[in-house]
Amino acid sequence: MKTPVSHTRSPQSTATLPSSAKATETPPPFQPEKHEISVRELKQKLDQGEPLLLLDVREPFEHQIAHLADAVLIPMNHLPQQAGQLEPNDEIVIYCHHGMRSMHAAYYLYQIGFQNVKSLSGGIDQWAIEIEPTLNRY
Repeated sequence: MKTPVSHTRSPQSTATLPSSAKATETPPPFQPEKHEISVRELKQKLDQGEPLLLLDVREPFEHQIAHLADAVLIPMNHLPQQAGQLEPNDEIVIYCHHGMRSMHAAYYLYQIGFQNVKSLSGGIDQWAIEIEPTLNRY
């Protein structure tokens, strides 16, 4: 007896694929170590003026406490609906409080066609510890 196949839509299926992503292409397996950046590496990129998008996936109240300059706020639970606002070819550095949500967001974006995404290791808390000690911590 065959097991019935479910045709329910997952929350991820509501996202619009970037125009550069082809439905028939399957990205190579996600390797977290290749999609992580240290706070020192990010600081160096910012100091050198490298073009990148800082994406904050925390909640608005967290963003109000502390955030990196010029960061775009898209809370994690809004990412499936708002991923289409992002440019899939841009380098995107995603951050949250400690780095867990941002790694999940990097994985999600990678799965829908964003190849150049990185999660900030240790999140904004690590940034405050190593780079910007005057930044509010919570």
